[in-house]
Amino acid sequence: MTNMMSYGLEIGQMLLALALAPGLVGLVRWLKARLQNRLGAPPWQPYLELRKWLAKDVVMSTNASWIFQATPYIVFGSTVTVTLLVPLIATPIAFDAVGDLLVVVYLLLLGTFFLALAGLDAGTAFGGMGASREMTIAAIAEPTIALSISGLAIGSGSTNLGQILTTTLTDPAAAISPSHFLAFAALFIVVLAETGRLPIDNPATHLELTMIHEAMILEYSGRYLALIEWASWTKFLLFLSLLANLFVPWGMATLVTLPTLALATAAWIGKLILLASAIALLETRVAKLRLFRVPELLSLSFVLALLAVTSSLVLK
Repeated sequence: MTNMMSYGLEIGQMLLALALAPGLVGLVRWLKARLQNRLGAPPWQPYLELRKWLAKDVVMSTNASWIFQATPYIVFGSTVTVTLLVPLIATPIAFDAVGDLLVVVYLLLLGTFFLALAGLDAGTAFGGMGASREMTIAAIAEPTIALSISGLAIGSGSTNLGQILTTTLTDPAAAISPSHFLAFAALFIVVLAETGRLPIDNPATHLELTMIHEAMILEYSGRYLALIEWASWTKFLLFLSLLANLFVPWGMATLVTLPTLALATAAWIGKLILLASAIALLETRVAKLRLFRVPELLSLSFVLALLAVTSSLVLK
């Protein structure tokens, strides 16, 4: 693969991820509505919301500093950068050299950190409450992400995401090992926490006392709100892509030709739809946990990730 083709593929997958992210969230909302015997908004509703927010003016608190203004761009920029580092439809990619597990995890954590700062910066009670809750969850969730993927990294001998995918593609039997199942379960629970889904958080609620993510962005409006929500939806797509591609990488393109890329894109979208459907079904069957029970669930995910790493070392 020439450098020009490789960089073109990177830009293409970034634009594709940004374009599909609102539709993926809209699909989950629509499926939940249908499973609850409601008509629901159409799957393309998030695109209409983005257009509405981008057309509105920004209203800011008089207490807000430069942190409040910079946070939407930092959150959106860090998320877009991750779309360039995570293999979505093809491997290897141009930025494999820097597409390390720890780089991806801490880029996502950077956005979370600044979002919590912005929640505090506005000087509202709900923003501070949401920020403290978000940091409580992140303290357990972020190490679990690194640990669960480390279970796969041990088998491939590298923390590079592209190398992990290549190893699984060349050794399909590894995908049905106990370490993979344990790591998948751990990462799935963390995905629910990191993306604000039930039973950790309720993305459809407007009751401030139960909010986590929404409480931090109550003061945002206009283009700032559009950037934060778009980044949140893209983060959801990225986490589902990690679940789909790290554990079931079949269908990914290893050669850059039009037919292989088209097939890889179709396979990737199909896996995203399956995972989105599973999350929609789960959210119609479970209730939101009490806040004090959330660390217990996340601790379970950490133990599962630790068992995945132990299993990988034993079976290596």
